Amino acid sequence: MKSARPDYYQALGVERGADAGEIKAAYRRLAFAHHPDRNPGDAGAEEKFKEVSVAYAVLGDEDKREKYDRFGSLAGDLPLGADADLRTVLDFFDAVFGDLFGTARKRPAGQDLRYTLELSFAELALGCEKEITFTRSGDCARCRGTGAEGGAAGLAPCPRCAGQGTLKQKAGIFTARRECPTCNGVGQVARESCPACAGAGLTDVERRFTVRIPAGSQQGKSQRVPGEGAPSRPGGIAGDLHVIVRVQPDPIYKQEGDVLICELPLSLSELALGVEVDIPLLDACVRMKIPAGTQPGSMFRVRGKGLPLPGGRGDAHVRVRVEVPSEVSPAASALLSQLEQVLGEDAYPERKAFRARATAIADGSRTTSDGSRATSHGSRATSDGSRTTSDG
Repeated sequence: MKSARPDYYQALGVERGADAGEIKAAYRRLAFAHHPDRNPGDAGAEEKFKEVSVAYAVLGDEDKREKYDRFGSLAGDLPLGADADLRTVLDFFDAVFGDLFGTARKRPAGQDLRYTLELSFAELALGCEKEITFTRSGDCARCRGTGAEGGAAGLAPCPRCAGQGTLKQKAGIFTARRECPTCNGVGQVARESCPACAGAGLTDVERRFTVRIPAGSQQGKSQRVPGEGAPSRPGGIAGDLHVIVRVQPDPIYKQEGDVLICELPLSLSELALGVEVDIPLLDACVRMKIPAGTQPGSMFRVRGKGLPLPGGRGDAHVRVRVEVPSEVSPAASALLSQLEQVLGEDAYPERKAFRARATAIADGSRTTSDGSRATSHGSRATSDGSRTTSDG
């Protein structure tokens, strides 16, 4: 008959002043000696294995040992539960020393899921919070994930492994255990399958999660949400959800390195005459004066309105481009032709210089290698850049 106040030090064969290393070494020696897989069918060895394991569960825990030393018992705070069965004790042994006897029943993690989150350029640059909704497998509400009609009450011990979750298999001098294929290591099977999930214990559920995108994030970066992936059945940990950020193309904003570029489309008359225009930046609208005669490609800087950088906000750069009408009415065409005549060639010095060079080459200002002048039609370049020869 067991004592109401067991002597855990005596069970492990150590002095009351033994340190943590001595206690663990004693438990290792005794647990290995009396392990059920080394003593199959020996009830005495099994009982001794339980006894030393309970003793180590107390003395190997600093808080429990202090309480035991002070009061001589743990009252309701019993180690390994009020009535530790063999499976519980074996799990405790595996947790301390690892799967030395092939007893651990590891569950593979569930599959990871991927969610592509589309953001505007401004949302990605400035940061935002987005609530995402996705569907994944989850515990069946009817059977609470057990797969049995009636939930846990509808489960029965697995007949193949007698509820142990493992089957014994001889491995040399030891008896190893492998997971029971009938119950997948759970030790229980459904008396009647749940009709809602067909016994799988899982149904599709809608999940909502708020994702925080930090300012200055980059496109293509992944944010991991632990435990929001597909569940593992039975009893394993769920996989993770990976949120992939993708930015929607923006007709105005571009990012070149750490620089924010805002493309400003203007008409020819606005560039020639000058204009004041509102510039829509990421989180503000600023009024900008474009001087008369501004050329396409000119850049204007707006301080402190660019991309978030480690030292603060960078500058925004406004790049001017000319927008040419794709279609013009006959009246507009006549006005444009009239404007061209009024302005004259001198209004376009770069164009004038370009055309002058082309005319000089076309008129045969270059001579051929034998000193003769090339004809006009023989000196022009073809569309692919090769030079045609003269007819003579």
